[in-house]
Amino acid sequence: MLGRTSRESPAHAARAAHDAGWSGVAPGSPVVSAVADESTEMLDLGTTPQALATVASIDDLAAVVHVGHPEQPSPTLEQALLAGDPTLLLTAAVPVEPRWVWVAPQGRGGGQVVVDEAGVRDCADVLRTMGVSPRLVPTATSIEERAALAGDQGSLVVERSRVPAGWTEMAGSERLADVGPVWYGLLEARRAWPRFEAPAQVWLAFGPSDDHRGSLRHTLALLDEAGVDMQHLRSNPSAAGPHVFFTSFRCPDVAVLDALVDELDGRSVAHRTLAVLPGGPSAVGPEALAPRWWTGA
Repeated sequence: MLGRTSRESPAHAARAAHDAGWSGVAPGSPVVSAVADESTEMLDLGTTPQALATVASIDDLAAVVHVGHPEQPSPTLEQALLAGDPTLLLTAAVPVEPRWVWVAPQGRGGGQVVVDEAGVRDCADVLRTMGVSPRLVPTATSIEERAALAGDQGSLVVERSRVPAGWTEMAGSERLADVGPVWYGLLEARRAWPRFEAPAQVWLAFGPSDDHRGSLRHTLALLDEAGVDMQHLRSNPSAAGPHVFFTSFRCPDVAVLDALVDELDGRSVAHRTLAVLPGGPSAVGPEALAPRWWTGA
């Protein structure tokens, strides 16, 4: 069975599951659907912590979650995974082309724009450039309730498959397709990570056993010696000590990952593998920066 968090777009999460073959409606999939039409909806598992706890406690239940990007994970998801049950692991990821549209009753529009949490996450920058001031509603708010909130002169940002009857796209709606792919992952409870012979993206969290000046350098040296391609490093305060570190890197094969974690164990470095995502690198990477470095006077 598959579920999603209550803040996630039901249409986009279902599309990710269908396209990747995780869903019971995908041809040949052994996964049993738990709802009448999993092509547009799946089980609502509550908040992210609730969803993670439920997946960890119920056999044969997985969740479709927004991951940010395999090479640059969502900080919120990284932290939730590390705070969750140690068996939780992301085992696959897939990009989905966004299907958001901006709609209003035919011949109207111009009032407030009603949009849910997932819509704001994916479209906020584009809406801002169009001068739109969204009215945020919970993702669980029905389309009928949103239409009532918008009123006669308001509009909605909503998934194309959920546009109310008689509503049409506003000028500028096509710009919402420019936000780029939205990445989703399959979250499972597993005692071991998948075996992989070709390169995979790995998310690894660790905390040096002795946090002092230079301790991070020693741990990063282990990753460098393993020959992985580091793409992401982020630190966060830890209740168990000064810092915890989150990484994302390309790993050549499972033997390299096995050897790396054995070395971490041997050095008494606390660690958790949060994701093993087989497949080649994405054609569209995280949004690139255009840095302006200090070059002196």
